[in-house]
Amino acid sequence: MAGQAQDGGDFVTIPKGQYTVGKKGHVLNPFRRVRVDSFRIATRETTNAQFDAFIKATGYVTDAERKHDALVYKPVLQEFEWFNDSTASWRYPNGMIRGGIENKMAHPVTSISYSDILVYCRWAGVRLPSLDEWEIACRAGTTTDFSFGNDTALLSKYANTWHGKDHLMPDSTDGYLFTSPTGSFAPNAWGLYDMYGNVFEFCSGKLKAYPSPTVAHARGGSWWCSPNSCHFFNSYDIGRTNIHASFSNQGFRVVK
Repeated sequence: MAGQAQDGGDFVTIPKGQYTVGKKGHVLNPFRRVRVDSFRIATRETTNAQFDAFIKATGYVTDAERKHDALVYKPVLQEFEWFNDSTASWRYPNGMIRGGIENKMAHPVTSISYSDILVYCRWAGVRLPSLDEWEIACRAGTTTDFSFGNDTALLSKYANTWHGKDHLMPDSTDGYLFTSPTGSFAPNAWGLYDMYGNVFEFCSGKLKAYPSPTVAHARGGSWWCSPNSCHFFNSYDIGRTNIHASFSNQGFRVVK
């Protein structure tokens, strides 16, 4: 493993070198060593305020705003069920009935698609982390399931996740039903916040098992994920969705 990352304010520099990624026995992400060039990754997820600046500068219209097909959570849904709310978009990430983002500008932007994010990145002069870069940053030099070890019970210190036994009833055990302001929980050893929970973070790159150009990958789990359903709030799992799909639990962080 290369040397420890260095603090760069809003970004952390990950040194060029060889790192360990994956998990033994994992079909999609097996345990292995990879080599990467140095990169700078944002310490926090991209916020509503940052996305708002992009919209004001460009007039861009997101997939959800055009197609009215964003998927959101509402009570009394079975596991992995989502509600298609035609009013939902990045401005109203959980639908108009649940309010807008006026008081949530420090929350991560959601209800946007992978395709929307690529347009933002081109405008901002940044990019998404690769699958391996994201994992290297998330692990912060560790080989355990989490950057803090293997004890899931410690996750609540580091992540906004779902604590209820199912999704039939709302859960705000940690103070948040949906997203939380970025940096509300403890960072990993390299100063990166919300690598687990809050929102799934899109990455560039493809898994060999999903070669379709319409499939995008995201990592880290979200506020919706729980030990009883989507257990993707870890260092090794890799999620997938359509490049034009918009969910209220997916967002991104960027790399320079």
